[in-house]
Amino acid sequence: MSQVRDFWSRRKAAVQKEAQAEQTAIETQAFASQQAELEEKSDAEILAELNLPDPNQLQCGDDVSGFMAKAVPDRLRRRALRRLWRLNPVLANVDGLVDYGEDYTDAACVIENIQTAYQVGKGMLAHVEALAAEAEKDEPDVSIEELQHGPILVEDPIPKAVTLVESEVEEPEEEADFHPAPRRMKIEFEG
Repeated sequence: MSQVRDFWSRRKAAVQKEAQAEQTAIETQAFASQQAELEEKSDAEILAELNLPDPNQLQCGDDVSGFMAKAVPDRLRRRALRRLWRLNPVLANVDGLVDYGEDYTDAACVIENIQTAYQVGKGMLAHVEALAAEAEKDEPDVSIEELQHGPILVEDPIPKAVTLVESEVEEPEEEADFHPAPRRMKIEFEG
């Protein structure tokens, strides 16, 4: 349940929010200016200034946590992470179960002039109809047995006159709309 705050409580909260917003804006501006200065410098100068090794020279077991600091530009951080992923066998070997690991948009993999029987909204309908028409053409109307022995007569396995014996089952009586009486709790004290 929220309490109604008086004017001075609301004013104090608003002043604190303004101070926090100003502090955040100052930090953002300082970070942006620092990043702009780093963009002007070369990678070798930045690495020397921050006392970090060359990301391309990292070996297995080297510490890459220094590249995760805010002061390090993204381009150096990404180079260090790429090197780490290549060196670490756990990260380097993909198990093949990655659903979206392949690039299916690569135009080089597409076969020129590919034709398919699939139709949007109909599926493989035309292809299936063509196969059915070919099957009807290939299938003779009269079988070889019918030509040799005449038409084959098959007896009807189900007798024509079947009588069902109705068992004597009582139909349930229609129940009247039965609504139970509301239950009331009774509390009794002894004494």
